[in-house]
Amino acid sequence: MKKMFVLDTNVILHDYKSIYSFDEHDVVIPIVVLEELDKFKKGSDLINFHAREFMRLLDSLVGDFLFTEGISLGINKGMFYIETGKEFSYEMQKSFSEKSADHRILAITEYLHQKKLDRKVILVTQDINFRMKAKSLGIQSEDYQTGKIANVDQFDLSIQTVDKCDSEAIAQFYKSSEGVEVSKFSNFTPPKQNGFYILKNEKNSALAFYEREKLLFHRIEKQRCFGIAPRNAEQTFALDALLRPEIKLVSLTGKAGTGKTLLALAAALHQHKNFQQIFLARPIVPLANRDMGFLPGDVKDKIGPYMQPLFDNLSVIKHKYKSNSFEYQKIEEMLKEEQLLISPLAYIRGRSLTNVFFIVDEAQNLTPHEIKTIITRAGENTKMVFTGDIQQIDSPYLDSKSNGLSYLTDKMAGQDIFSHVQLVKGERSFLADLASDLL
Repeated sequence: MKKMFVLDTNVILHDYKSIYSFDEHDVVIPIVVLEELDKFKKGSDLINFHAREFMRLLDSLVGDFLFTEGISLGINKGMFYIETGKEFSYEMQKSFSEKSADHRILAITEYLHQKKLDRKVILVTQDINFRMKAKSLGIQSEDYQTGKIANVDQFDLSIQTVDKCDSEAIAQFYKSSEGVEVSKFSNFTPPKQNGFYILKNEKNSALAFYEREKLLFHRIEKQRCFGIAPRNAEQTFALDALLRPEIKLVSLTGKAGTGKTLLALAAALHQHKNFQQIFLARPIVPLANRDMGFLPGDVKDKIGPYMQPLFDNLSVIKHKYKSNSFEYQKIEEMLKEEQLLISPLAYIRGRSLTNVFFIVDEAQNLTPHEIKTIITRAGENTKMVFTGDIQQIDSPYLDSKSNGLSYLTDKMAGQDIFSHVQLVKGERSFLADLASDLL
């Protein structure tokens, strides 16, 4: 049966080209959605950009046609409609006293559901509660699936273990500085991509980086960067990826306290001579539906609380040294001359990213399109690092499978210039680690 998909406003704001994502099926935009998009036209955030781009796309698609008969979305695509407002049915009136935008969209969907008996009408929204409301009325509803990855459990395989390694091979591994051929490890099947491995036998173990082009294992040693030393194997691998010049894009995932941001910042400072500038940024996602305008003070005062975690990580590094030490003074100098810049992501998004070590914290709160927008601005000699916890998302319309950090890690897997490390063990404190696991 041919389907008709009714799109909620948040789908358009997430992906302004979403009307082309439904193959041969028809797409309907309720007139209420156009009203809501009109409120988002002004502004510099990505959702404002998407609102404007959708209206331009709609204008070019429609031309001189009218919506009454529908407009073709292209070859092998369905028809596109804009449906005007409908009266609330008796069941709608009894269920929802308020005629909010969501309920008006629901009324239009219910009308189409009852009228279009030759096809299945489906409401598409990223709002879970809205989907539940639709289903309570017997209307099928689903999340917007485009851009979602299939399996986030694959991230746990960023580090793999090779057991029962030959003792002689591991001994040679420690002696050689040029790497050891993987053929020395009889129980290892060379994969088609670079990766990190723990090589083990009953007595010894070694940390290794596999280079697929030369079929070599390279030994990884613990390195100290600006007073920060890795405390476990995953952190050692993360620092290795952050310090490798051939790796231009890194994603670090893991729960709170695993050291993602601290390691990225320490590695950036360690390599500061190789870059013109270090950018450390994070998206601002106000919590509890409280807009930034509720916060007291000027713009600097409003964004301060959101940037404080980044300054806290910098403070940890600074306090590894005395205030009169070279390292401490160097950090102060870099801050003063803006060689080290900590800022909201929105303030950096339009800047040139050439010869920069760019760290994006809390990247799980970005959409796939935002991630793409940032990475496509990378110029020569730029290294990009995205950190975050895909299980701790503040945006109401993203989840572990649809956020930008998961999307990036999934799509870039297997590329030689990309590396991903999943940090597992919390190192902030025993109390923090226990709370993260149990509460």
